[in-house]
Amino acid sequence: MDTFGLLAQGLLTALEPINMLYALIGVTLGTAVGVLPGIGPALTVALLLPVTYKLDPAGSLIMFAGIYYGGMYGGSTTSILLNTPGESASIVTALEGNKMARNGRGGPALATAAIGSFVAGLLATIGLAFIAPTVVKMALSFGPAEYFALMILAFMTVSAAFGDSTLRGLTALFIGLALGLIGIDLQTGQARLAFGIPDLLDGVEVTTLAVALFAVGEALSVAASKGGDSTIQAIKGSVWMTREDWRRSWKPWLRGTAIGFPIGAMPAGGAEIGTFLSYSVEKNLTTKPEEFGKGAIEGVAGPEAANNASAAGTLVPLLTLGLPTTATAAIMLAGFQQFGLQPGPLLFATNPQLVWGLIASLLVANLMLLVLNLPLIGVWIKLLTIPTPWLYAGILLFATLGTIGANSAVFQLNVFGLFSWPMSFELGMLLAFGLLGYGLRRFGYPIAPVVVGLILGPMAEQQLRRALAISQGDPMILVHSPIAIVLLLLAATAVLLPLYLRARGRGKVLAQLGASED
Repeated sequence: MDTFGLLAQGLLTALEPINMLYALIGVTLGTAVGVLPGIGPALTVALLLPVTYKLDPAGSLIMFAGIYYGGMYGGSTTSILLNTPGESASIVTALEGNKMARNGRGGPALATAAIGSFVAGLLATIGLAFIAPTVVKMALSFGPAEYFALMILAFMTVSAAFGDSTLRGLTALFIGLALGLIGIDLQTGQARLAFGIPDLLDGVEVTTLAVALFAVGEALSVAASKGGDSTIQAIKGSVWMTREDWRRSWKPWLRGTAIGFPIGAMPAGGAEIGTFLSYSVEKNLTTKPEEFGKGAIEGVAGPEAANNASAAGTLVPLLTLGLPTTATAAIMLAGFQQFGLQPGPLLFATNPQLVWGLIASLLVANLMLLVLNLPLIGVWIKLLTIPTPWLYAGILLFATLGTIGANSAVFQLNVFGLFSWPMSFELGMLLAFGLLGYGLRRFGYPIAPVVVGLILGPMAEQQLRRALAISQGDPMILVHSPIAIVLLLLAATAVLLPLYLRARGRGKVLAQLGASED
């Protein structure tokens, strides 16, 4: 049977009333937990695994997929309105989305996020059904050297895209890379930079760092500025997208989908790389570069589309190879195994109804998300009418509860031997990184590269060491293939081109000043 027939059969499975109910529960829960800082779709799926043990396998997996998609969108809500990403893939959305909200355009920002997620999810699901074998074949052609080159490209584009200075972007990136070294070395099993603290052996949690830098750092920055910006307007003009917003959004939606889906489908890919690359592309292609950093709608539309497209993309290696590339995909793999199912090529032959029902359910879940979230735009933007002290107190409360919920390990804090009290280690990390986030804001350093360094640093290190192990220490293996060479050249261009353009622009200004003095 051809792909059309299999997808049609899958739609019949997905449209069964009980499976539609599971999908609705999944997208609703996913959106809700995505909105809460520190709690993401991976944690929710993990909590629901024991509950679904005796449920129908198809319904359970459809619900898990709905949670995944809902969590991807829910994280954009607090990113836009409160500058507080619900999960790491929503970090980029906060950069322009929160600026739009502070300028009274939270409604259009949420609308372009919702519609972009729908468009990207629809196209990516069709891509999952029709071109998954081709994408997987391309991904399998990547060796460790190619993956390392891809990571370098992501590092360089992020450093150049965020902030006004490439040097400051690289400095922030190296802070994240240093944090990524903490924990047990996966190659040798040795502890690194743990300082004898058992809680550091697992490394720094990405969610804790993201919530601390964005939420706690933002709250401290607002408190230090004596209440923050008093000019924030919840609504200025329409809460819906204007014709101009539509004109500026539809191309980023398509570009974000084209970037997010193949990167999400690659083993060692994930949503974060696609969102950062999408933001960099939109910043370079925009006709209004002066708006970036001040609330450009393209900076929301593209990354959100890439975010949702990558969610479908991660199901490609999961379903066809049994290879999870994200935390949520790993827990979904455990969900398959809980029902005695092993994702891989044989699953398509032995249980096609379940696989194609799961793929088709993503179409249904996308439509549910659009219907569920568009009417709530007017409700969400009311968050900005809350008095500033209450608002940021609530942000800190949710950040604290989410962090404690994710890791409730406690240690005794001893102050100069005078007194001690029990304290959550993860909560202490949240406070420390929150102070770091405030310091970075205070001195004009970008926040996002720190998180990128923590996420991609260990992955890049692992691929580099694998490549060198294969070549027995010969570094020329890093440039042995055309793909790796092209990716490294693109990375060099991403760093050197902005420096050249800035130097050229500075030279023109100095020349004009010299001419005016004459």
